[in-house]
Amino acid sequence: MDFGNIGENAPIILLVIALIFLQIFLRRGLRPRMVPQDIVHGLLSEVRLNLAMAESFNARTKLKKFETVNWQRHQGRVDFLNKSLQANLSDSYTLIGELNQQIAAAKKHKSVNYMATISPDKLKELLSRSRQGLEEWSLANVGTKEPAARPPNIMDDWLGRG
Repeated sequence: MDFGNIGENAPIILLVIALIFLQIFLRRGLRPRMVPQDIVHGLLSEVRLNLAMAESFNARTKLKKFETVNWQRHQGRVDFLNKSLQANLSDSYTLIGELNQQIAAAKKHKSVNYMATISPDKLKELLSRSRQGLEEWSLANVGTKEPAARPPNIMDDWLGRG
């Protein structure tokens, strides 16, 4: 490789790199940190997904664990929600943790015996109440049940999305 002409192109290369970093840091700085509505909408989407998984649990042939990422990330920041909703969410995710352990055991042992003990009926009830409470909070405090459209990021710009 011949790097003899790199000195001529170095300012352009450095300018492009600087613009990329500038765009990344400006967008990150302009984006607000986790506000209650973002936490609620994240939890609401996860609760809806888990509810759909619970409703189709017995019809599925392939075992899949329930989602807990948003709850693990935000469980210490839900003190703005009323106590009954906090309790519903906590109970839901405690039960999800137990079910996920049973699913992991069934996968590990490749046995359907573990599946016989898994009953998502109570989980459906808890998740339905949690979904209803989160939707009511969102409607009262944000004015909509659905999350706002997210701002485009650098990958959206490069890929032409957004």
